[in-house]
Amino acid sequence: MIKSVEGNFDNPEVNELLTKHFIELRAASPEGSAHVLDIPGLKIPSIKFWSLWENEKLFGCGALKFLEKGHGEFKSIRVHDNFKKKGNGIKVINHLIEEAKKLDIKKLSIETGAGDFFIPARKLFSKCNFLPCEPFAHYKLDKNSIYLTKQIDND
Repeated sequence: MIKSVEGNFDNPEVNELLTKHFIELRAASPEGSAHVLDIPGLKIPSIKFWSLWENEKLFGCGALKFLEKGHGEFKSIRVHDNFKKKGNGIKVINHLIEEAKKLDIKKLSIETGAGDFFIPARKLFSKCNFLPCEPFAHYKLDKNSIYLTKQIDND
């Protein structure tokens, strides 16, 4: 049974997972092309964050950023190292899609890296039917970024 907890930044396991996510993505992204949020960045009012637990073990996390009416962006999607390659990425994405529907978001977008480090993320989003799109919100064309989107109102 999956349990989701909104916020929960003070939980040491959540804090450790987010810190590792931030450090790895900053290291894998060229200067000026890193768009990962640190914990204070995830606490702003336009973002909702959830940690996901199974049998009292943290397996992942993710956030939704409100961009404009009906349009949201995925942020900080991460699967704990102990739970990778077991289908948990899809569980995180599906949870976020369900939360987006509750919040009346009809379109979801994501920016991810173009480098080899980000291949698993790109494969996951492709498997979840996200399609390439133009840069959205504040993003600009960048050879180090891939932009993806998905309509969810007819899911």
